[in-house]
This record gives sequence, C-alpha cells and structure tokens, in this order.
Amino acid sequence: MKNFGLDIWSNKNFIIEDGQIKLNYKSMPSLLQIVEEIRSNEVRGPVLLRFPHLIKRQIKTLYSYFDKAMQANNYKGKFNAVFPLKVNQFPHAIEAITTQGEPYNYGLEAGSKAELILAMSKITMGSNITVNGFKDKEMITLGFMAAQSGHNITLTIEGLGELETIIEVAQECKLKIPNIGIRVRLHSAGSGAWAKSGGMDAKFGLTSTEIIEAITLLRDADMLEHLSMIHFHIGSQMSDIAPLKKALREAGNIYAELRKMGALKLDNINIGGGLAVEYDQHTHSTSRNYSIDEFSSSVVFLLGEIMKAKNVKHPNIFTESGRFIVASHAVLITPVLELFTQDYHEKLLNFKTVNPPLIKELIELNKLLNNANCIEYLHDALDHMESLLTLFDLGYIDLQDRSNAEILVHNIIKKALYLKSANPTDELEQLQIKLQERYLINASIFQSLPDYWGLGQHFPVMPLHHLNTTPLRAASLWDITCDSDGEIGFNPEKPLYLHDVNLDEEEYFLGFFNVGAYQETLGMNHNLFTHPSEYTVSIDENSYEIKNAVESKSILNILESIGYDSNELHNKLISDLSSSKFSTEKEKNDTLAKLELFLEQNGYLRTTN
Repeated sequence: MKNFGLDIWSNKNFIIEDGQIKLNYKSMPSLLQIVEEIRSNEVRGPVLLRFPHLIKRQIKTLYSYFDKAMQANNYKGKFNAVFPLKVNQFPHAIEAITTQGEPYNYGLEAGSKAELILAMSKITMGSNITVNGFKDKEMITLGFMAAQSGHNITLTIEGLGELETIIEVAQECKLKIPNIGIRVRLHSAGSGAWAKSGGMDAKFGLTSTEIIEAITLLRDADMLEHLSMIHFHIGSQMSDIAPLKKALREAGNIYAELRKMGALKLDNINIGGGLAVEYDQHTHSTSRNYSIDEFSSSVVFLLGEIMKAKNVKHPNIFTESGRFIVASHAVLITPVLELFTQDYHEKLLNFKTVNPPLIKELIELNKLLNNANCIEYLHDALDHMESLLTLFDLGYIDLQDRSNAEILVHNIIKKALYLKSANPTDELEQLQIKLQERYLINASIFQSLPDYWGLGQHFPVMPLHHLNTTPLRAASLWDITCDSDGEIGFNPEKPLYLHDVNLDEEEYFLGFFNVGAYQETLGMNHNLFTHPSEYTVSIDENSYEIKNAVESKSILNILESIGYDSNELHNKLISDLSSSKFSTEKEKNDTLAKLELFLEQNGYLRTTN
C-alpha cells in the first residue's frame, strides 16, 4: 500500500510533503499543523475538520461534467442537482453546501418534516427542493406552504395514497400547488450494499399500473399540469455503472410514454443518488468501476437516444448524489493513546550477573545484527526462543530469563524487518503480522465510523506525520468504548501498517478520510461518547483560518440530552462530596473544583498532553 493509497482515494485533495499529509490547495497547510493549533487551546479527544473548498470542488465537478456531456451530445435539457439532507444535516456542513452551491443553484432534498423545514429555511430562494419518503397530510401541507413562499419545490409521491392527499389539500386550501413528482418502481436493480433500493421489491415507487392510475387521478382533478418529474433511485454507492444504464433505459421510456399520455408539463427525470466515492486504499478492491466522466456521459447519451427514438422533448436531468458531494470534505483526526505491544523496549531488559548461555547468545545476535547476517541471525534467534521456552517449562530458567528472551527476540525480528523493508521475504511478512500492534485511539467507532461497525465499510486511514519513513507495524485499531466490536482489526487482505513510535516522547495522530457522508448523522452515543469537536478550516493563498468551533458536549450536557436533569445530577454530586470528610478545607475546595472541571469537559479521554 504505497503512501497509504493516497493516489487511489484522495482525488488529489491531499499530498505528502516533508513527511506530513497536507491539503493540496492554495497555501497547503498540513493537517498536523492545524490539529496542533486546535489542541493548543486545551482541546482533547478526536476532532472533525471540515474543508468547504472540497465541497465546492465536488459541486463544480458534478455540474461541469454534465454540462460538458450535454454540449457533446447536443442535449437540449438542463442539469440540476440537489443534496439529500439525510447524508449530513449538521449545521456547518449545510452552511458549506448552500454557500458553495449557490452559484450553481444547487438545491436540497428532504425526506422528513424536520428536513423539509430545514430545506425551506436554508435554501437559496429559487433553488430546487425535492421531497421524498413517506408523507402525511401535515408534511404535504408544508410542501404547499413552501410553494406559497416562493420555493421551487417538488413533492415526489411514493404511493397513490399520497397523491390522493395532495389532491385533497389542493381542494381544501388556496395555497399554491407545488410541483408533483412520481417515484417509479423499476424492474432494474442496483449494485453494491444498497442495491435493494431498486428492483420490483424495492421499498418505494409506483408500479406501471399505479402510474397510469396516478395520471387518471391527476387528470380528473385538473392537476395534470403540476406533474413535472419522475424519479428513481437504484442504490447508494453504486459500484458498477451497468445497472444504472439499464435503469435509465427503463425510466427514459416511462418518461416518454407519460409525455405521450398528455403529461406535457413533465420536464424532469430525477435519477436519484448513487454516484460512488472511492473509500479503498488498495488497488485490488476499489469501490467503483467508472469515472464521473463516464457516469455523466452515459446518463446524457442514453436519455438523448431514447428521446430521439420516441420523438420526445429532452428532459431536464436531476441528481441527488450527496455522498459524492460531502464525503471528502470531513476528516476525523484522533491521537493514539497507547500501544498494546506484544514486544517490549530494550530498556526493560534486566540481565543477571550470570545469564543462561542461550540468553548470552541472543544478546550477541541483537548486538551484531546487520543487513548481511539478519536472516541467519533471525533464524538463530527464533530457534533459541523455542529452546528457552522448553527450558522454562522444565524449570531450568526463571520468569526474568524468559522476559529477557522475549524482549531480545522481538527486537531482533523488528530490526530484521527494518533492514529488509525494501525487499521483505515471505517469512518476514508472516512475522510482521504475528507482531501485530494494537493502537488505542481516542475515539468511538460507533460514534464517528458507524458504517464500519454496521456494514463493514472501510475508510482510508493514515498517520498525519512520519510519512518519510516506512511503516512496518501490522496495525489493529482499538477505540475507547468498552465494547469488543469497537475495533478495526488487521486484515491481511487489506493491510494497514503504522509506525513504531514512542508515545512517551511524542504524540502520534491518525486521520480517517472521506467521513463526511452519513457517519455524523448515523453516529450513536454508545457509552455516551458524542460527536467530536468540529472545526471548519478555510484556506487562502497565504494561510488558513480555523472557525465555526463546536466543542464536543460536556458530560452534563450528554446526560441532559438523553433525559436527565443536569442540575439535579450536579447538585447531588456536589452535596455528596461536600458532606464527606476532608483533612483540610483547602483539600475539599480543590476536590470540588476538580469535579466542576470534569463535569464541564467532554467525555473523551485526556491522557495525552
């Protein structure tokens, strides 16, 4: 895994320079520099960094490729995109999306009442709002209110009952009628972990028979002119483009047929989301088999060909690819708290005045090991270790001798790994895996990487520094929750190697990348660890600015958020401690002050400097 697969997943957003990972943008600050500045203000625990310029880049890329494809294919429709709020509803993410998307008229998609209120409040007037998901009368009425307020909103019906409710609300009130869309249930299914979003057994959408009935209902209510969109979605994170092409042919023909049936205001096809993001760090297991260029060209060309064959007006094309827009903009950074090493530092050696002969030989092997003899000496060391373990079982050497042997042999293996790092043997690679290191990270996988825990979704991970040296430690990552599932185990098929560092002398930071989509909104407060402290980083030609700081919740706020009375908890703790016996009044006051401080801190560990 060269350079932690940076050339595979980073889309040239990051580069390695001077042994550190840096933003490949304008003044090019290093992530370590940014994190150290944040931590200089006594911030501890994991931090989430947002980079708005990466959202802008993705929006610009999406629009530019579709515009290019439309020009190349002489396509007469327009391109529009909306961001699905379910992907990330956090305030500073939405602020970046709406601000960076304003020049493109970039819209929002809502799937609940709360999301619809958010869309109505945050969208630039005139940009598109699409509403998906199941709706009751109140939610539909909110859609009418949005239209009355001047928003360009489309209510996509998921069943005939919703359409009947839309007609009912239109007849009951004098509010402006919003645009109406129909989610179609395609025969075509998607690919990847979310393929069940498409196909005849999909949760959403109208069958052909229901679509025809919907047209009849709209015509009878004199509302057919409000039908403006058909919509389909075959799954998030599409790994393969072939299912999309099949779905486009099906949806394109449905669109053309509905136009011929008299739905003359039907001008839009919403192809849903699904544009994949590359999460993998290894060339043999990449997440998608197509580029954004192929994706946009395929959509435009296929729809154009269908409309040409049917002699039907080219529809405007909508997409709802939220993951593609925001995944890259957020980076989770956490310090390593501890190494649960299987070997030990040489400083722990404790030799006797007279040592067993095999221990003496191991001392010499460790001392004289070099590039020319390391394989031979390694074999000798392994053989001596087996003999010493037998001697221990028979009672001929004691526990201190065994400890010294283990330290010496493990250090000999480590030295051999470093000496042969440029050309390791199969034997050394197997020993490397056996010497696997456990890195305890100050974060919760359940809170910050729930898709890893729930779906086995991998995320790019790499250290922020030491990148001018080769990492040789096979790494498992342990989080700080008291749950055995809170681990990213070492996978020989997708290996992660990290550096052998001395945490007594320096801190070691890991970055988890492409975590801006879904991870925040799906994160759970397992063990009552909450959203990490977050910061927005704006970069210009000369420097950068850290803003929009949102500190992770304090312990009392965490407990209050799940229903406890924070004042009651606070008063009980103070009362119990105050009524206990202290040797001096100063000791009592100092202890109470510490308690107050702890209650106002976040719940993450503070064992690093």
